[in-house]
Amino acid sequence: MYILWAIIVGFIVGVLAKFVHPGRENMGFIATTLLGIGGSLLASYGGQALGMYEPGQPAGLIGAVIGAIVILLIYGRLKSPAA
Repeated sequence: MYILWAIIVGFIVGVLAKFVHPGRENMGFIATTLLGIGGSLLASYGGQALGMYEPGQPAGLIGAVIGAIVILLIYGRLKSPAA
């Protein structure tokens, strides 16, 4: 059940991040879900490293969206050719 919940929340976070981030990313359902899950993981581990979260405590929805936006920014930099 945890995996299903992670997929649903990951998809919602990915959609929110793509909505907030300027630009157009052609991502399907799976890529959007992985973006959201990756953003959540980035926010959780980054927050734990900065002392914002206790070990084992997951990031909230806003933190996960911010983590997904960071991933989108990195993806955009890697995808576009250097100027």
